[in-house]
Amino acid sequence: MKNLLIREGRAAEIMLVEDNRGDALLASRAFKQAEIDNNVTVAETGEKALTMLRREGQYATMRLPDLILLDLNLPMMSGHEVLAAIKGDEALRHIPVIIMSSSSAETDIAGGYANHASAYVVKPISLDSFTEVVRNIEQFFFMLAVLPSSE
Repeated sequence: MKNLLIREGRAAEIMLVEDNRGDALLASRAFKQAEIDNNVTVAETGEKALTMLRREGQYATMRLPDLILLDLNLPMMSGHEVLAAIKGDEALRHIPVIIMSSSSAETDIAGGYANHASAYVVKPISLDSFTEVVRNIEQFFFMLAVLPSSE
């Protein structure tokens, strides 16, 4: 079976749920350098991410992401709560969610996997390391793994 992007002939849709503007910029730059064509959408809060994912209001025609990168330390609604909401929603649970957090605490890692995160990555500090992590994510999720159609 062909991978998702070849099968559908389109750019990868990636949602980044991140409230830190610097980290969001770092991730966006890393994805711009990626080998595959992609569109990155940033949601600064968990609430906004869920509104976008549920295609409410102005997001009614938004394409669901093929992959979500989720920070844990978000204002108001934590990343763990966002992950639980995504994985508890039948229309969204098929989307792979990678937690990208500065936390390496065992409770955060175990909690992420308990809520069905696809992977847990501790955020790299340097641009070069961040770019390498993005390249590895891209290689695995968009070139090796077979993902379901997002629509």
